[in-house]
Amino acid sequence: MDLFRQDSEIWDLFTKKEEYAKCSHDRYDRFPYYRSRHRDISVPQVSQMLIEKGYYCEYPDTQPFAVCLTHDIDRVYERFFSKSFEIAKALKAGDLSRVTRITPQLRSKKCPWWNFDEIMALEELYGACSSFYFMALEEGDKEYAYAIEDLDQEMCTLQDGGWEVGLHGGCDAYRDLPTLKREKQHLEKVLNRTVTGYRNHFLKFRVPETWELLERAGFRYDTTLGYPDCVGFRNGMCHPFRPFNLNTDREMEILEIPLAIMERTLLTHMRLTMEQAWEQTEHLLKIVEQHHGVITILWHNDGMTGEPLRLYRKILKFCQGRGAWLTSCGEIEAWWRKSGLKAPERM
Repeated sequence: MDLFRQDSEIWDLFTKKEEYAKCSHDRYDRFPYYRSRHRDISVPQVSQMLIEKGYYCEYPDTQPFAVCLTHDIDRVYERFFSKSFEIAKALKAGDLSRVTRITPQLRSKKCPWWNFDEIMALEELYGACSSFYFMALEEGDKEYAYAIEDLDQEMCTLQDGGWEVGLHGGCDAYRDLPTLKREKQHLEKVLNRTVTGYRNHFLKFRVPETWELLERAGFRYDTTLGYPDCVGFRNGMCHPFRPFNLNTDREMEILEIPLAIMERTLLTHMRLTMEQAWEQTEHLLKIVEQHHGVITILWHNDGMTGEPLRLYRKILKFCQGRGAWLTSCGEIEAWWRKSGLKAPERM
């Protein structure tokens, strides 16, 4: 921390000092990239300074860098009315065979987003595993889309296979401790295991209040800290870190594994073509490799179709070819607390 303090610009970026002041948020109560004064977020300035000062990190089997693969599970069922609309269109077109294919789906809970086995199988081809963040909302909660109890077998299969299950906090969890604890306990009751990893829905996050609440709720790490509207390094770090709380003047216990790339950011918010999205992604991956860092990638389960799925496959193939450690946030958290960034050796 003393090293960061020597450079006020680096210190302000690392601590996200600009987010402590009263600042304008978007309609989801998020601090967006376009309102930040730190413009070049494709350069991890804080991590770069550490590496230049001689700090280094090592990974299992001497991998050059690490990639945290993550999936937020916002929905698993298609809305009933969307299937009904498809049937109406097929009837109008006289396509009875399509009506016959769609009608049974109205009675089935399964849908294209119930694809956990397929995601596991794909990642396994590249020697990878990942983290899945499930919502543990109750009927009547805002953004409620599924009962977590319906997914108990799928979550157990994920965990038994070496994949990680964490909490995808609801709309208010990032700012309300009772809500956060209730959702955590709900998921733990279904899993019959302790949940240590977290990411909030819509990437809602308040610096430093959300970190404080997560610590009090018993989480070991968070991986929400990324911009929804631009890929890159929100606080200049391409390594996990323990946040520094400017309000209390102390380093916090929780580990932040910052989010750098989300498919919806690339394709929806930034409105990139697939070619442009790959160029941006490849650029960030190479930068993290140069800094022997960790990069977190978010691909929603409902983004595992068509062109987005091909892009995800391309990422896995590229990272495997570069010898990266393709793993979950839980594995990174455990490794980082044991090893982490090492200080330069004294001469």
